[in-house]
Amino acid sequence: MARAAVVGLAIACGTTTLAGQAPAPEAFTATASVKQGQASASFPVRVSVTRWASDSERDAIRAAAKKGGDAIHHALGGMTDAGFVEVGTQRTPIKFAGQRDTGGGGRLVTVATAAPILFLGAGLPDAKPRAGFDSALVILVLSGGSGGTGELAPAAKIGINEAGALVTTDYASAVVLLNNVSRVPPK
Repeated sequence: MARAAVVGLAIACGTTTLAGQAPAPEAFTATASVKQGQASASFPVRVSVTRWASDSERDAIRAAAKKGGDAIHHALGGMTDAGFVEVGTQRTPIKFAGQRDTGGGGRLVTVATAAPILFLGAGLPDAKPRAGFDSALVILVLSGGSGGTGELAPAAKIGINEAGALVTTDYASAVVLLNNVSRVPPK
């Protein structure tokens, strides 16, 4: 399933630090929920950011996304770890963590990995990898208060559209929503 994510703006024109915001490390918890047909599931997710991307890293990811193919995966793979996404007992290293101000004290946080987090789809729990679905994307939309929402593309192909927004082609057709997003102390 392909969809454009406005989070592409975090890569296309976002800033790496925000005035008045605490620098990394920073961590968030959320409850992920997914429904496909009659089946549904929920599970806890933790996003721990140890550093925010530099302007040059953001530019490198944007340039790689414009090239297409597996360029973004290679660019992500060459970056230093910037934290982790934890689902259950599995931790997947974050390679890109960006944020931007959305006004009113809110923020848009975008994290990408160079490896899939989880393959959701037919045949669970034995869903198998498919070529090209070798990254993951987490989007957190944080309000000016302490909460927020978001989305998780646990196995995806990441690209960029003409408007500069990230486009993900997800492994599964079901959207994984993140609810009850809260900022928590880093581990």
